[in-house]
Amino acid sequence: MLGSTHGTLTTDSRPARVVACGERPTPAVHSVAGPPGASDLDVSGRPLHADVPDLDRFFRPESVAVIGASDAEGRPNTGITKQLIAWSERVGARLHPVHPTRESVFGIPCAPSVADLPEQVDLAVLLVGDPLPVIEELAESKVKFAVAFASGFAETGEEGALAQTRLTAAVERSGIRLLGPNTNLNAFEKFRDDLDGPAIALITQSGHQGRPVFAMQEIGVRLSHWAPTGNEADLETSDFLSYFAEQPEVGAIACYIEGLKDGRSFLLAADRAAQRGVPVVAVKVGRTEAGAKMAASHTGKLTGADDVVDAAMRQFGVIRVDGLDELQDVSALLARARKPQADGVVVYSISGGTGAHFSDLATEAGLELPTLSQAKQDELHEWIPSYLNVANPVDNGGHPVGDWRGRKIIDAILADPSVGVLICPITGPFPPMSDKLAQDLVDAAEQTDKLICVVWGSPVGTEEAYRTTLLGSSRVATFRTFSNCITAVRAYLDHHKFTDGYRSPFEEAPRTPSPSFRKAQALMRPGQQLSEHAAKQLLRAYGIRVPREQLVTSAAAAVRAAGLVGYPVVMKASGAQLAHKTELGLVKVGLTSASQVRDAYRELTDIARYEGIKLDGILVCQMVEKGVEMVVGVTHDSLFGPTVTVGLGGVLVEVLRDAAVAVPPFTEDHARAMLAQLRGAALLDGVRGGPPVDVDALVEVVLRVQRMALELGDELAELDINPLMVLPRGQGAVALDALAVCR
Repeated sequence: MLGSTHGTLTTDSRPARVVACGERPTPAVHSVAGPPGASDLDVSGRPLHADVPDLDRFFRPESVAVIGASDAEGRPNTGITKQLIAWSERVGARLHPVHPTRESVFGIPCAPSVADLPEQVDLAVLLVGDPLPVIEELAESKVKFAVAFASGFAETGEEGALAQTRLTAAVERSGIRLLGPNTNLNAFEKFRDDLDGPAIALITQSGHQGRPVFAMQEIGVRLSHWAPTGNEADLETSDFLSYFAEQPEVGAIACYIEGLKDGRSFLLAADRAAQRGVPVVAVKVGRTEAGAKMAASHTGKLTGADDVVDAAMRQFGVIRVDGLDELQDVSALLARARKPQADGVVVYSISGGTGAHFSDLATEAGLELPTLSQAKQDELHEWIPSYLNVANPVDNGGHPVGDWRGRKIIDAILADPSVGVLICPITGPFPPMSDKLAQDLVDAAEQTDKLICVVWGSPVGTEEAYRTTLLGSSRVATFRTFSNCITAVRAYLDHHKFTDGYRSPFEEAPRTPSPSFRKAQALMRPGQQLSEHAAKQLLRAYGIRVPREQLVTSAAAAVRAAGLVGYPVVMKASGAQLAHKTELGLVKVGLTSASQVRDAYRELTDIARYEGIKLDGILVCQMVEKGVEMVVGVTHDSLFGPTVTVGLGGVLVEVLRDAAVAVPPFTEDHARAMLAQLRGAALLDGVRGGPPVDVDALVEVVLRVQRMALELGDELAELDINPLMVLPRGQGAVALDALAVCR
């Protein structure tokens, strides 16, 4: 019997004013997190914590310089200058126009250059076509932040990309933090200051795409910040994500992302937000091309680059949505709703048809609609006719208008301990019933910590019950579509479930190489694909079991090896650059005698000779049966680096393409969650009378492969274990075949 290899392996407000030049207040201290120490680096030398920039003086500077300021009629810079003056007044900053030929701009004395400014400036806004020369000048004046609106950089092609590279290098030398280029004025918008409660912080790479979220202020949703990152020559989405996660007023972060500058930085920032329980909702477009050249491995063919982005976001709790309407609704709900007290959802409706329809959609989306207890149903029937169904959904047959019964019904539902969310779809206005229903829901929401959601289905949207009653409440979450309500509620429950049990995988990532790493390094052959025999030695170095086998170079040696391995045996050709042996007839299975072994040896070597394949020998292997075939592998993603994939293996790998992917580091819990994502996960539990397989051993292999990916890093271009035979519970898992490609 094959032994088990169990044993968990884890990765290891100031007054507003605009002043003339001349005043010199004491500069504020500007601090940025310093470089990480050795203990803050993982085994591959990558940081384990997000570097959080101190952006306080960006969003609320004490002094602002506008380079290229203008008050000439009809000039684009004039409108921008006026907006910056108004913004500076709101945040209490001193604004200094800078222009070489002007005495003043809008009555404010103008300095001819940055060097002539009367004080050190927190923020410089560059209204110039080429920001590069100005950056060097700003560095000499010790300016902390700069914004470059200029376009014509990486968004325009190869020449523009080279110009952006030069700009990035100049910024790095200067020590300035730069927003842009190709950004806009969104960071300097006027935010409503009359709204209470947690706010949404907004990050966008396209300013126009953030407008729908910004406009939510008009329906009572508070916004606190807007970061339009543009081309991200320096400051990027991850910087603002880390910063916003630390701000006490931020209840959720909404992102519109066209492309990530650095995958690792994004995950570290998302990890910081997850540790603090701050929800991050993102639209991710501009999908990258399918990562690496797929080479020979099955693993590489299972996922494209966007699959990796999707998995990485899910892994760190980022809620990915598809449209701007979902971005609005999901981020607004997550920012404002209190922590759920239960996962159960009750649908309360004035129409049996509406309730049934909504319940079907909600159940299909994975929401839990518990059947209310008989005692609770009896209680509800005190106010609802007995012929109506109140088990869930609750059909009231028409919300009571003339007395107190409507509120009694709502309160009774909310009092049920299994209920965490009450959703009331109002498909259309039907005064006075819909008006009274809306008011009762709003009143009940003020008296409960549980979430109340309303779907106002009227296409008009001017009704008093909607515009005043529902939108006037900060406690009721109001939606216009069934789908957005369901998406937001699912995200709300999932987010809190995720953060309640969240452990940062970076905290458990290995800091120092394991003994396995030293063994594995000796086996690596840069730029080469390893033979199956060599690839299995690599697995052995990391404690991953392989069958008993011997590599032989003669028929006689093959017979001796078969006797030692034990019949029946499998024989395979083994050689570097030899990937898919079965298709070439280079695998023989179920050999039970010496004569079969001799014949198989001759046939395998003849085929290899005919095909011009260079072999290092023939493998005589123990035959392992009676398990579930899986695939586990490593590929490289252009954004995130090494990724680990697990899925159904053998011939099913290319037929079903049923796989889950994760970006190291990840925890044992996440490895198990990857298995649960598989459509074929039921196979692991045993089907048609078969025994359940050794899931613990499978998880251990996934974690050991992760350790290999982390430690070997770029040295290991690809790894493909297929099939990994997962045996019945308690018997382990065995890597029957392996392919490895070294960089």
